[in-house]
Amino acid sequence: MMKGFLNRDRFLNILENVNIWDIIIIGGGATGLGIALDSSSRGYKTLLLEQSDFSKGTSSRSTKLVHGGIRYLSQGNIKLVYEALQERGLLLKNAPHLVKKQKFIIPIFSWKMGILYWTGLKLYECLSGSLSFGKSQFLSKNEIIKNFPELKTNNLKGGILYYDGQFDDARLAINLAQTCVQKGGILLNYFQVKNLIKKVGNRVSGVVAYDLETQKKYSIYSKIVINATGVFSDSISRMDESECPILIKPSQGTHIVLNKSFFSSSNAVVIPKTSDGRILFCVPWYNHVLVGTTDTFLKKSVLEPKPLEEEIDFILQTFNKYFVSPPKKTDILSAFSGLRPLFVSSDSSVSTKTKDISRSHKLMISSSGLISIIGGKWTTYRKMAEETVNKAIEIGKLDKIPSITKNIRIYGSNYSYKNENYHWKKYGEDEYHIKKLIEENPLLETPLIPKYQNATSYYYCTEAEVIWMVRYEMARTVEDVLARRFRLLFLNAKEAINIAPRVAKLMAKELSKDEKWEKSQIAAFKKLAVRYYYPIA
Repeated sequence: MMKGFLNRDRFLNILENVNIWDIIIIGGGATGLGIALDSSSRGYKTLLLEQSDFSKGTSSRSTKLVHGGIRYLSQGNIKLVYEALQERGLLLKNAPHLVKKQKFIIPIFSWKMGILYWTGLKLYECLSGSLSFGKSQFLSKNEIIKNFPELKTNNLKGGILYYDGQFDDARLAINLAQTCVQKGGILLNYFQVKNLIKKVGNRVSGVVAYDLETQKKYSIYSKIVINATGVFSDSISRMDESECPILIKPSQGTHIVLNKSFFSSSNAVVIPKTSDGRILFCVPWYNHVLVGTTDTFLKKSVLEPKPLEEEIDFILQTFNKYFVSPPKKTDILSAFSGLRPLFVSSDSSVSTKTKDISRSHKLMISSSGLISIIGGKWTTYRKMAEETVNKAIEIGKLDKIPSITKNIRIYGSNYSYKNENYHWKKYGEDEYHIKKLIEENPLLETPLIPKYQNATSYYYCTEAEVIWMVRYEMARTVEDVLARRFRLLFLNAKEAINIAPRVAKLMAKELSKDEKWEKSQIAAFKKLAVRYYYPIA
């Protein structure tokens, strides 16, 4: 078996034969996967446990941008922007099959604001240094209209073009997991940590965890435990100290996905100041347009957040203010929400505005040695991981080995592309292996959606890919396949609902499951997908 393939049975077998790990990471989102890769690539015995699927939470629900964060400049957070821009450059270098340069345009309706944005974007460009994605430039009113025929032109003066990055978040998560396995790390999804193990002196020395598929209980020992559970960090901290103060304030970000007929440009648009001060992005993504995001405080963290009516209204109203063809709620193909784990100091009053809370990450060590990493964003996942493992070395008294992730190519990137077809490009080197499956059994080339027979359509997806995702990407449920391996649930919930039965049938055969499992998977997925398919939700 090729190194880098994800195989749950093999990982379970290894788990049962290791007495003590160097580092256990709880949480399989961007932060946890980044830490697992940094740790395993340094040579430490590394285990990651995720209660659901990799990137099930916040990490698959981003705006799909690899960016420095232009709005942090207005907050004066130069250090955060500089760090993110450096990491953006490294991501493009190390994962070119998933990360690409993207043109963004800010339409200008006031010369005063135009000068302000121009100054900010030149600073943004300057901060990226040798890792710059391209030079910002002013565009005339006519150039803006040519680029965006759907844009309203009332009071339009021109616009500013700048460059940032775009990626597929959930696919990058899978590739990070594969890279970690290549370096000797072990990862298990659907494995829930129920408690922490403590030894004499009240030091954390492992976890009690359950395999949610078999309900088997495991006591797993390690020198260091890292809490990288994002919005659920407080629940792990409470296992350590029952009186631990609440440090996470979840903020919900909602996006809608529309047909590209509402926004035909290949360039993205940024509305830098909306009615309540938020930034709104309109970004081409897999032949659709992704519009968002909101910033709404929630009282508690949930695994499957639902878009709020007022968030949908805000996005539509803002979009309609700037574009000539106003979409209605019935035009929304998919609507999804993700929760940001914003860190709130226990001795400060909570601001009523999420934009006032820092997006910088926080690294905390409890008296028992539990390390918790909170906050941050996808773009800086590698830097956060490096800092966290450095701290783990110190706390766990591990041999000092420097991080090498700046120069590690992410799994899938070592491949020369015959074409830029986005359907196959996202698989990187695994395109070869999937097509090998089709060679062995030509029937597996059958499209899951009969009307999309051509790989140039994003709705083109084959039976072979489902088989591949189950065998080598640890997909365990229909949701894993349709939400995060294919991104169909996020692009068009109705189409995803339609093909769920075919996916369930293929998976049942591959996983040796019975008809009862198949039916329960279809029912569970439909119940979930209705929350994304806004018109009938």
